[in-house]
Amino acid sequence: MHRTTVPLAMTLALATASALSAQAPLTARAEMINAQGQSIGQARLVEIANSGVWIELDVSGLPPGVHAFHIHQTGSCEPPTFESAGGHYAPEGRAHGIYVAEGPHAGDLLNLHVPQSGAVHVEQLATRVTLRADRPGTLFDDDGSALVIHEGADDYRSQPTGDAGGRLACGVVTRQDG
Repeated sequence: MHRTTVPLAMTLALATASALSAQAPLTARAEMINAQGQSIGQARLVEIANSGVWIELDVSGLPPGVHAFHIHQTGSCEPPTFESAGGHYAPEGRAHGIYVAEGPHAGDLLNLHVPQSGAVHVEQLATRVTLRADRPGTLFDDDGSALVIHEGADDYRSQPTGDAGGRLACGVVTRQDG
């Protein structure tokens, strides 16, 4: 009986390890830079099954106030303007804004409220995107995607960008797993 138990235990352990690795969530990150090209923090992105992508942002050195936060359509962050990131990520062709009947863009996120310290930690769930390369709404299409923090608040209505102003910070979304 002892000889049968050891191989059976090893088989179960390998099967469990294999199942756990198959269930490990997809992850990505974005190193956030300012207009001078200096790192100001990072974002961690995690695929949440059947829900979207959880984004945890930790940045500092921002001006206090309310700032729009979006996913942009191109994985490029060339300072100082970050125009290389393109427009908001909208693969479904929807309009901008959560208050617009034809909206929102897949890349529309909620405003950041930055205190006097200039440091902010925020968690948001982007429900219309995925880290899976083979799915609609993927952040890893041919030209990738970027996270952008804007100078002003998003009014959640104005087309095409929510009247959010220029771009303060940008981070290219990069895959963190196989």
